[in-house]
This record gives sequence, structure tokens and C-alpha cells, in this order.
Amino acid sequence: MASKPNRQLNRALCYSNNGNRIAVSPSVIIIGGGMAGIAAARALHDASFQVTLLESRDRIGGRVCTDYSFGFPVDLGASCYALYDMAGNKVPQELVTEVGEDFKSIMDEANQVRSENSEDMSVSRAISVVFERRPDLRLDGLPHKVLQWYLCRMEGWFAADADTISLKCWDQEELLPGGHGLMVRGYFPVINTLAKGLDIRLGHRVTNIVRRYNGVKVSVENGRTFVADAAIVAVPLGVLKSNCIKFEPRLPQWKEAAIADLGVGVENKIILHFKEVFWPNVEFLGVVAETSYECSYFLNLHKATGHAVLVYMPAGQLARDIEKLSDEAAANFAFTQLKKILPDASDPIQFLVSHWGTDVNSLGSYSYDIVGKPHDLYERLRIPVDILFFAGEATSMDYPGSVHGAYATGALAAEDCRMRVLERYGEVDLFQPVMGEDTPAFVPLQISRI
Repeated sequence: MASKPNRQLNRALCYSNNGNRIAVSPSVIIIGGGMAGIAAARALHDASFQVTLLESRDRIGGRVCTDYSFGFPVDLGASCYALYDMAGNKVPQELVTEVGEDFKSIMDEANQVRSENSEDMSVSRAISVVFERRPDLRLDGLPHKVLQWYLCRMEGWFAADADTISLKCWDQEELLPGGHGLMVRGYFPVINTLAKGLDIRLGHRVTNIVRRYNGVKVSVENGRTFVADAAIVAVPLGVLKSNCIKFEPRLPQWKEAAIADLGVGVENKIILHFKEVFWPNVEFLGVVAETSYECSYFLNLHKATGHAVLVYMPAGQLARDIEKLSDEAAANFAFTQLKKILPDASDPIQFLVSHWGTDVNSLGSYSYDIVGKPHDLYERLRIPVDILFFAGEATSMDYPGSVHGAYATGALAAEDCRMRVLERYGEVDLFQPVMGEDTPAFVPLQISRI
């Protein structure tokens, strides 16, 4: 039997500047031009939908941001150790490896504490319980400082402090095969390719989303309104938490609770560009100290890119404290940390500083599980509300906080939206493959956190 021909989809409505409706192909408004929003827009555009993407910034990419001011690409967002003490003495590699094994043992014991307690607790509290049970796992002197550095790295992964990270959920994220990579040319080429040919409106900060039985109306700060059959909300969790976007009617209580109960952390990058390389050829340079707050680490971009660049990466409370400084003061702080381990370090010739926590377009770096809250909050945030769909790293159960998680949720929201809109107008062919089904499946390389 011959396959059913594709009918022209011409019943849906799109926007006009004064809110009047014009009969065109099925329409959707994408709110947010980060990786999730761009992925959703690309998929729906390729499915013959009328797509309009509204982005508050003057650029696309969201928390994926590639800067070219140094004359080469450096990512301010998504991206073997050499550790030193505060006196600049290098920590023996054997000790670094040994303490790494100790940290694994401590977290294994912490997981045992988790299995014995019905109530959640913070990772920091669990470690304290482990030390009470197993005094033999306590470390003193330099090993203790190295242990604090490992804890500092863990806090960097979640962009949050250990006393706020959920013990119950800290290891729930899935890791893709293939390990980590570095986008040596930056993420911009990826974003730019996905965005090619899309109707993207920069400088359009959304303030209000009204949903009715026959579509959505989206208002932006400059007074314009856009009308479509459905909308995909792909703004950062921090922006949703700020309530700067009003929903009419209000979102259901379960959706508002998911927004309120998910944590959003801060990790920033202070990028130092030097005239020449004066540090060892390792992936990370680390500073060990008595507390994780005092510890720090530098990503060595020279190892992968050939450019003399180190990236200081504070997270949690330290990142929030540094955001209170001027860019110059923040760069000086990072350089002071570097001088502690490499006293002969030359002054940087350029610097860049990110502000993900205070940037009104992000209000945080990425999501994490906080103490006492269920891991399925990510899924609750993803679930559509009528003709409103949600995407972004904070809607990914398996890959929260990651670029690949954001991309996958954008594609998923696009397919959910497509099916819902076509179902409404009787255009769904149950035997038609879903978007992407006729193309080979692939797993994106796990590049970095956002």
C-alpha cells in the first residue's frame, strides 16, 4: 500500500507585529537562544514549522559563549594534575594519586551512610559522619589539604558548596562514553551552524507568556507581542527562579515547586592570557589548602590549543564572592592564587571574567540537586503544561548541567511540540517516523559542563 502523502500544514497561526493572526504553517515561539533553544528551533524549522526564536541577549548561545578578543577562541562557559601547596611546593604525584583513592573510599562510605538513612543530608555532613565512623580515613597535614582540593573539584562540578549538595542525588548523573573533550575552536561554530536560516530576534527579553486553548501570546520588554500555536521555554533555571517572566495563567503548583526546589549553582571563569608559557604541561594546576574554599585550580589551555592561557575556575560561595569584585580585581585575585604556586609567574597581558551568577540573562551557571529534594525534579520541570514546553540543561534527568543535556532536551521538546500541534489539527500520521528516526542515532561527545 502506498504511503500516505504529506499534507500541506496550513491551519496554524503565527505572529504579526500588532498581534493579528496570519494563516501560515504550524507555528511555535522559542524563548531562549542557548543550546536547547537553538536545537529545538532547528528541529522544528526542518519539520516545516514557522519558528520564531526570541533571545534577550545581543548574541545567541546563552551560557555557551565563545570570546575572540584575544585573537583566538576562548569559551567563557562550557569547556593529569600538578598540585602545589600555598608555599609553592609541588605535591608529589604519588600523594595526589593516593589521596584520590582515599577520597573514593570516603565517598563509598558516604554512600553506605546514604543507604542506612531515609532522610537526605549534605555531602559535607555525610563526610563528617564517615570520619566519625572511620577515624582511619581522616587525613592530616598535606594529605588533608589534597583531600580538600578533591572536594573543591567536586564542588566545581556542581557549581555549589558541599554543604548544599544532596548526598542522595550527587551521583545520579549519567556520564557518556568517550570521556571529556575540549572545543579548541570554541562552541560558536556549532551554535552558528545550528542557527543558520532561523528567524532569531536578538534583544527580545520576554516578560509575559499567556496561554489559551488556541495558542500562546508572548510579550517582550520592548512592547511587541508574538502569537503562535505553542511555545518552548528554554531559558536558564536562574531566570525562571527570578520570576521575571510572568505566566498567565500561573504555572501549576507542581511546576512552580520544581523551579523553586532545584538548585542553581555558580562557576565562573577568569581567563588569563600570558605572553609565554611558564607552567608545566599538565591539564590542571591546583592549589591545595586547609579548606575547599581556599583551594583553587587552573585549566591549562596551552596543552590543547597551543595558546599561553590559564583559566581559573572558582565555584560556589567563592565564585559568588569574586563576582562582587571588579573584573580587574577578580583577575588580580586569580593571579595572586597563581603566584602562590609559581612565584616567578609573569603578569598576564589580557584577561576575561565571566559573571554567570549576576548576569540577568542567566542568574547562575547550571542546576544541581540540593539536600532533601528529589532527583525527579528535572523531569517535572521538563513536562509540558498544555501548549507550553520546557527545555534546557535543568530539564535533563540524565545529563543536567551539560551542553549535551541541553541539546537533547531541546530536540525532545521540539518533537513533543510537533506532535501536540499536529495532533490538534488532525495532521498526525501515526505511521510517520518521528523527527530524526530515519537518520542514524548518535551520542554526542561529552564536552563539558555549561
